[in-house]
Amino acid sequence: MQRLRIAVAGASGLIGSALVRSLAADGHEVVRLVRRSARSEDEVCWDPRRQYVDAAGLAGCAAVVNLAGAGIGDHRWTDAYKRTIRDSRVLGTAALAEAIASLDQPPRVFVSGSAIGFYGDTGDRTVDEDAPPGEGFLPALCVEWEEATAAAQEAGVRTVFARTGLVVAREGGAWGRLFPLFRAGVGGRMGDGRQYWSFIALHDEVAALRHLIDTEDLSGPFNLTAPTPLTNREITAAMGRVLHRATPFTVPAPALRLALGEMAEDVLGSQRVVPKRLLESGFSFAFPEIEGAIRAAL
Repeated sequence: MQRLRIAVAGASGLIGSALVRSLAADGHEVVRLVRRSARSEDEVCWDPRRQYVDAAGLAGCAAVVNLAGAGIGDHRWTDAYKRTIRDSRVLGTAALAEAIASLDQPPRVFVSGSAIGFYGDTGDRTVDEDAPPGEGFLPALCVEWEEATAAAQEAGVRTVFARTGLVVAREGGAWGRLFPLFRAGVGGRMGDGRQYWSFIALHDEVAALRHLIDTEDLSGPFNLTAPTPLTNREITAAMGRVLHRATPFTVPAPALRLALGEMAEDVLGSQRVVPKRLLESGFSFAFPEIEGAIRAAL
């Protein structure tokens, strides 16, 4: 296997840190983008808010992966925090795309993070990568986020949008909050539980990102979700079975709206998303079913 130099933005996050571990374990040279002065050869200074990247540090990279962004569920969605969410993604992606385009020898591929929030609330309707964007804050954000890669695309760099679903992991994300609740016996469905959750095991998320990096003819949007999305009610039952806990509780929709504000609509919304293009490209899931994904996380 050829040893590659690969730059990763968001290397300290849930997905980024797992990707870095996987790449390093296979002998690749990983360069991490950091928001301070670089202290070693495997670091590159950048400031997403100021749209600054030390482009020289990206020289020789075969791939750049951008997974940086403020946490969607870390704070209540005030106008100020929505700006933080937006700027951390759109400005940072644009800065990376411009830095890539400025290189005499740009990387072969730019894998830019995105999310299934692109599709908005799809109800019971199954959607794949051919579906148009939905309406609301998250779809508008995802459209801007993907459009921010324009400079890299115009420079002829193969550009991929990794539209990630809900990552099943113990260390963070939605499941990082769910596991303690279910282990304590207070887990349950949210709202009526009929909303679809499109999940993916962390192992498969990393494997899919590496597949997108390595497969030369892939570009454009790819849904990173397991093949069979399930309802919140079904996922709640699976959590109970795996953790051997009863799941009698329900968090009513009005209580979620009171606690979370606008973000509650994302929790209660339904996204029945399938990875059509990923499967067609030959990717094979290690944990396509929810119980396997939960056990892998544990």
